[in-house]
Amino acid sequence: MNAVEIKNLSKNFGQKQAVCGLNMTVPMGAIYGFIGENGSGKSTTEKMICGLIPTSGGSIKLYGKDYTDESVRAKMGVLIESPGCFPGLTVWDNMMLQAANLSIPNAEQEVIKVLKTVRMEGAAGNKYKNCSLGMKQRVGIAMALLGNPTLLVLDEPLNGLDADGMRIMREVFTDIIKNRQRSIIVSSHLLGELQKVATHYGIIRHGKMIVEMTADELDSSCRTYIALKARDMNHTRRTLSTRFARVDEDEYGYLRVYDEVRSEDVVKYLYDNGIVVTEIKTDKIGLEEYYVDLMKGGK
Repeated sequence: MNAVEIKNLSKNFGQKQAVCGLNMTVPMGAIYGFIGENGSGKSTTEKMICGLIPTSGGSIKLYGKDYTDESVRAKMGVLIESPGCFPGLTVWDNMMLQAANLSIPNAEQEVIKVLKTVRMEGAAGNKYKNCSLGMKQRVGIAMALLGNPTLLVLDEPLNGLDADGMRIMREVFTDIIKNRQRSIIVSSHLLGELQKVATHYGIIRHGKMIVEMTADELDSSCRTYIALKARDMNHTRRTLSTRFARVDEDEYGYLRVYDEVRSEDVVKYLYDNGIVVTEIKTDKIGLEEYYVDLMKGGK
């Protein structure tokens, strides 16, 4: 059984069709990276899954039941926008208020448990307004975890985090699904970070699902390239461009050759043209480059 099964989903806002015939499958125990440009229908889809807005057509099933079924709605935790916290109250008081709103039994023990899960137990006494953005994001996830949901829907939880905040969030995601009984739908524009945690991906464009794949399928779909450095990089690039179809310079100052060719052949070609390679390696493009290529119509 899948956590989420969507068939031919659509959503209209007047004459505008925001989601059109979308199909989507989120397996049990998955961290599902939901990817799309602004205006692609991503947030609209998430809101329909969560029951925040009605559908215009199609079906959404959660654990095999219609998404309107109260028994499955109770298994869902949601962070679509900023959590509704009171700035002047402490993290603990905000959490206890949310637990009371949800009629959570054994509220204190439950709040302690979820704060530990998101690495916030040491900040429970902090006023919410004094928390960093990363801490506020984790408070929102902690609230979504109240009641032990089996499906989490998190919209842009990585936005604005520093490197340490990213690391903590990756640990949190891993802990949330470690028993394989929970699934997470997480949307983010930070594709490099998303690739470090996601087990499955769905890419949406103009309200339609373009592709769904596992992390392994993404890896096998990503093109291999040769990255190198030489003493005269401008001359090296011109020389490579006369032989190979695509040569780019990356953000780290390496020249990349994307042709299907052995690294030793590239080194020999440059050596024959009077260029000595000082550094060379073989690597694969990541999720971000795969996504950009896909949006351009290629892989």
